[in-house]
Amino acid sequence: MNLDFDKSIDTIQKHTQQLMVEYGMKKSIKEKLEKDLSTKEQELEKVANTIDVLEQVRLLLQRASEYAREQIKQQIEMLVTHCLQFVFGPNLEFEIELNEFRGKSSAEFYVVSTYDDVKIRTKPQDARGGGIVDVISLALRIAVIQSTDMYKDGPIILDEPAKHVSSEFINNVAQFLKQISSVFHRQIIMVTHNQYLSEIADLAYKVELKDGISEVTVFNSGK
Repeated sequence: MNLDFDKSIDTIQKHTQQLMVEYGMKKSIKEKLEKDLSTKEQELEKVANTIDVLEQVRLLLQRASEYAREQIKQQIEMLVTHCLQFVFGPNLEFEIELNEFRGKSSAEFYVVSTYDDVKIRTKPQDARGGGIVDVISLALRIAVIQSTDMYKDGPIILDEPAKHVSSEFINNVAQFLKQISSVFHRQIIMVTHNQYLSEIADLAYKVELKDGISEVTVFNSGK
C-alpha cells in the first residue's frame, strides 16, 4: 500500500516538474510575442504618421489650381530629391504623379533609382527600407511648411526624424538639417535619441528620469 502511494507521489512530482517546464517555455514564448507585438505597434504608428504626412501633401495639391499645383509639385520634387541625394547620393530622385478621377485629384509618390543608366521607379516604402521613408517624410514636412502661407514663421519641430537611417548616412542627415535651417532661416527643435544628431546641434539638452523626476541638463552648448 505504501509502495503504491510512493509511486503515486513520484508520478505527481514528475508530472508537476513537466508542467513547470512547459509553463516556463510558454511564458517565454508569450513574452517574445508581446515584445514582437510592441515592436509591430510602433512600426504601425510610424507608418500611420507617414501616411498622415502623405495625405496632407495630397490635400495640399488637390486644393491648388492646375498651374499652382504644378509649381508646388516641382518645388516639392526638387526639395525631396535634393534631400535624398544629399543623404544617399546622386542616384535617387523623387517624383509625384498627379491624376484626376471624377473631378478629384490624387497623387502617387515614387523614388527613381538610377543603375548604369537604367531607371527603376518604386514606391518609397519599397526603396531600400525605412531610412528612405524617414528622409522622404522629413523632406515632405519641410516642403509642406515652405510651400504654404499657413506657417510663415516659427521653428520646425521634429521627433526622431532619422530613426531608421543607418549610421553610414546619419551625418548627411545632420548636415542637411543644418542647411535647411540656414537656407530657410528657421530654427529646428528636435527630439532624438541619436547621439550624433544631438552633438551637432547648436544647443542640446539631455533629459533623464531620476527617481520619477525628469532632470534636464545641458548636453552640448555648441562650443
